[in-house]
Amino acid sequence: MLRVIFILPLLCLYSIVYGQSTAIYDVTFTSIWNATDHTSIPNNAHWSDLVGATHNTANEFLELGQLASDGIKNVAELGSNTNFQNEVNNAIDSYRANQWLQQSFSLHAAISSATLTNVQVNESYPLLTLVSMVAPSPDWFIAINSLNLRTEDNTNWKPSFSMDVYAYDAGTDDGIDYTSDNIASNPPVGIYKINGTPFNGNVIGSLTVTLQSVLNVDKSNFETLSIYPNPTHGEIVISNPKKIQLKTIEVYNVLGELIKCIKATQPINLYQSPKGIYFVRLKADNDQHKTLKLVLQ
Repeated sequence: MLRVIFILPLLCLYSIVYGQSTAIYDVTFTSIWNATDHTSIPNNAHWSDLVGATHNTANEFLELGQLASDGIKNVAELGSNTNFQNEVNNAIDSYRANQWLQQSFSLHAAISSATLTNVQVNESYPLLTLVSMVAPSPDWFIAINSLNLRTEDNTNWKPSFSMDVYAYDAGTDDGIDYTSDNIASNPPVGIYKINGTPFNGNVIGSLTVTLQSVLNVDKSNFETLSIYPNPTHGEIVISNPKKIQLKTIEVYNVLGELIKCIKATQPINLYQSPKGIYFVRLKADNDQHKTLKLVLQ
């Protein structure tokens, strides 16, 4: 009987990946909400916190023409961020997002600004989504959806730039003015830009993205990572003298099958695993990784 063993997974596993970089940006939304361009201004006009995430899949949290998630609905209707933050955290746990972002506005007023400082964006999660409620309102909000901070050829980080921001309807409430009673849309409709009253399709503010610096990972730091004891009877300790921010630890068998994936803060043990050769992948926050051979006795 002919026995075939595929070794390609091992070739892919036993590697060290370098070359990624992290950009640090300041991100500011500045509103120009005014009665001339936007029909009228309600009493107690203000904004909910500017919130969002960096992520790696377009339209991860919202999409024009599609129904709003519970998280986006609650931001747009109530200025409540809890459900949206849960959605972001779930995406982080599934490696589709990297971080939750939140910043209050400088003034409780129609014209105000909010600045997220020192936002670290790595190449694996280059997309930026931000939202804030236009308050008070039925379900109106601003959105910056899946803004890619990489250049079109994906070779560099975008330099500093500004862009216009518009108001959107979450499609979850049928109210027609700032102080309408809660009238749930039945059925709800997809998110859409408000081209009619009160915003008339006009710009309601600007987003300024300022590149502060680009950090390239030092290859020598990764070379200092090691695991011990090796061989081991089950328990493994990571030696990390350069204090690299590790995210996950993945353990693969000789067939390239993932048998364990844990957060870097958790202890590693393979007491229940068969004796043999394994590969331990140490993955950093920016998704760079180093894979080490391990012998389990």
